[in-house]
Amino acid sequence: MDRYLNQSFNCEKELTLSIIGGKWKMIIIWHLGKEGTKRFSELKALLPNITQKMLTNQLRELEEDQIIHREVYPVVPPRVEYSLKEQGRTLMPILESMYEWGKNYMETVVKAEEHEEDSV
Repeated sequence: MDRYLNQSFNCEKELTLSIIGGKWKMIIIWHLGKEGTKRFSELKALLPNITQKMLTNQLRELEEDQIIHREVYPVVPPRVEYSLKEQGRTLMPILESMYEWGKNYMETVVKAEEHEEDSV
């Protein structure tokens, strides 16, 4: 959380978006929340367009923000698993609401615009 201590936010929504914002964090949280604990390679397979470096950075930030837990097992080769912490689980209703909103938006607004274009 050190990276937030020197920033000022106009409201709590800005802080929330700075923690879960970006292209990948919400998707990572979604998969961990819906499917449970995942290894790095499993997350990478779920996000085929993400680079290994970007996934590593996103996971580190989510861990630093106390959203996910990183468990390292002392085996060779090293095994690392990621899961949601309690703070991360509290984001699931928000992400589910965002999913429903996006689904409804797609069905009403985007499809309505496509229909308008087809009828012109």
